[in-house]
Amino acid sequence: MATEITRLIERYGGRPLVVPVLREILLEDNSVVQEFGARLMGGRIDLLILLTGIGTTMLFDLLKTRYVWSSIVAVLKGTAIIARGPKPVAALKAVGLQATVTVPEPNMWVDLVSVLDQYRPVKGLRVAVQEYGVSNPDLVRALEQRGAEVFAVPIYKWALPEDLGPTRHALDEIITGRVNVILITNAAQVDHVMRVLEEDGKVQPFQAALRKTVVASIGPTASERLRHYDWPVDFEPSHPKMGILVKEVSEKVSSLLDRKR
Repeated sequence: MATEITRLIERYGGRPLVVPVLREILLEDNSVVQEFGARLMGGRIDLLILLTGIGTTMLFDLLKTRYVWSSIVAVLKGTAIIARGPKPVAALKAVGLQATVTVPEPNMWVDLVSVLDQYRPVKGLRVAVQEYGVSNPDLVRALEQRGAEVFAVPIYKWALPEDLGPTRHALDEIITGRVNVILITNAAQVDHVMRVLEEDGKVQPFQAALRKTVVASIGPTASERLRHYDWPVDFEPSHPKMGILVKEVSEKVSSLLDRKR
């Protein structure tokens, strides 16, 4: 979404410095996906949880390499599907499917479990979870505690960009005080930034720079990760969406900077 967020920042009068700090890599070993496909097509999945839009699309693309798409659709229409927010919903809609239940904002795993509790008991159900770049043991544990038989389906992993030059340049700009606002749109971005800073021995000067820089988080999941590393969370938007994040930060950035400085 680099192009989109660049345009948004410019629209609201900012000067964007947009750099990648993560990339999505399809897992080379897709044997788990093959096993999932066999279970799904064999009627051995009662409920499918989709956590991300890109993961949903990748999962369907992998299933298409082994099964006829019309058959996949027929089985999915007979399977309860829980979508964690608008991105999996959009991925489903793109192929003519819809979620049985959609998790509301802020789309955290606890919200998912809460909605699922209201929808139906999962005790004795065979539940497949499409995972994102990292596993979510808290979600799996919560499902298992409720009596579900959980089958985790990792699709992709997050890795650092192949070229870390732009990332290092952006971090140096922050350290030297030439950046006023940092926008965090994904919790994994924080892990990767810290990894680069630790490799370069620049954690302390970066943390010092944050005392005069507004750190805006897209939502609770990202904020939780920021606090894990003792970053300040100066702002969260009213809804965890990129456009709203940029708009609302632009409206409050002056007062936020004054407060910090």
